[in-house]
Amino acid sequence: MRARTRPRTRPRTRLRIALAALATVASAVLTTLPAPAAQADPGATHLTGTLADGATWIADVPARWNGTLLLFSHGFGPTVARDAPSDAVRTELLAEGYATAGSSYDPHGSMWALNSAERDQFATLDAVTAKIGTPRRTLSVGQSMGGLVNAQIARDGAGRVDGALGLCGLVAGGTDLDNYQLDAEYTIARLLLPGQDVGLVRFGSATDAAATAKKLTDAVTAAQATPQGRARIALVAAFLNLPAWAPGETAPAPADWSGQEEQQYAWFAQGILSFVEGGRYAIEQSAGGNNSWNKGVDYARLLAGSVHAPQVRALYGAAGLDLGADLDSLTRGATITADPAAVRAAQRTSSAGQGLGVPLLDVHTVADNLVPVEQERRFGDRVRAAGDGALLRQAYVQRQGHCTFTTAETVAALHALDHRVTTGHWDDAATPAALQRSATALGLDGAAYVPYRPARLTVGRDRPAHSTHH
Repeated sequence: MRARTRPRTRPRTRLRIALAALATVASAVLTTLPAPAAQADPGATHLTGTLADGATWIADVPARWNGTLLLFSHGFGPTVARDAPSDAVRTELLAEGYATAGSSYDPHGSMWALNSAERDQFATLDAVTAKIGTPRRTLSVGQSMGGLVNAQIARDGAGRVDGALGLCGLVAGGTDLDNYQLDAEYTIARLLLPGQDVGLVRFGSATDAAATAKKLTDAVTAAQATPQGRARIALVAAFLNLPAWAPGETAPAPADWSGQEEQQYAWFAQGILSFVEGGRYAIEQSAGGNNSWNKGVDYARLLAGSVHAPQVRALYGAAGLDLGADLDSLTRGATITADPAAVRAAQRTSSAGQGLGVPLLDVHTVADNLVPVEQERRFGDRVRAAGDGALLRQAYVQRQGHCTFTTAETVAALHALDHRVTTGHWDDAATPAALQRSATALGLDGAAYVPYRPARLTVGRDRPAHSTHH
């Protein structure tokens, strides 16, 4: 009986995955923590202040400032001011003469601080320039949730910023995020916890969100013990846009369906659903209700559009499961509706929109477990449809995890954006080969820029189904 409740993962592989997963969790948590003032440049000036809504801001100005100010938008987490993605990046940027600044966003609301973030960033720009003078050039930089803020600044900031660099950005927006995550959560509840009452939306507290995360995670852990369970986990992963390349592992072969599922399971084992549910609670706080829905979603059609569909079909076939029956069951049971006011609030505050006012370079890892790289495809399609494709460049790093860029990769991307602003042309500066050469030439910590085109985001809806409650 014990063997039946244990995930089907080889012992050495299981140990490597567990250790690497812990490191990845630590890395993700660290991206939300406040960074101390720079110390590498003893002549640097560290400035602080408070905005009208209570948000705090910080700035670091090197002794030999090159006249360029970097306005940094931090990711999801505690509303504490940060002005760089990491200490190492800040140290390098200060050494090159860049000044850095950034705000906490409004500390009195949700950690999904999109209600205030863009406003607070522009107010920070005003406060800092009042102290140090008008920069020769201002570049916006944003990471993770801050990548969405950064895309908004790139849309709205013409005349205030000259260009923008997005890192692992949540650029598809809050409603797309909540919708594809809902599809995955709903699939776990309906197929792995049949007949059980699992609250998926409208959380009353962080405790409620954590309880749902535990229930869903426990169901996935139990399902990993059987071929049928593993097939259904692959279906969940497809709807979650979850990469099939786990930390510390070699990417499985294109037709190694079981190996792909095993590495997708590793993301679940490291606790990804706790992050997902905590994020949903924060977004619902910010939007004032549930902004996601699945009423009217055709789950067979949804899967058909996923890059992972061949894997799901193969594992269902090997397990002797009827995929069509499961998809029909999901479609029949899809009754969750959105709160209209929350949808409108999320569209207003938590979408990057389609347009760009300044050049934007977005950089993403190809196997991002928290903000899938497919979000870049969704965002790029919107920008091009708005006629602003010439302002956008997107680049990709061959690595697993969320925001796991090297210092060299980040600084090289900034140099490429700087080139675009200086010359008025992208030229070849933002190509994978040029970014790789630029990053390697820094002699810092390596780089892995590669040519890459993301698959389409599996989300499957554009117009919401509304109701007051469901």
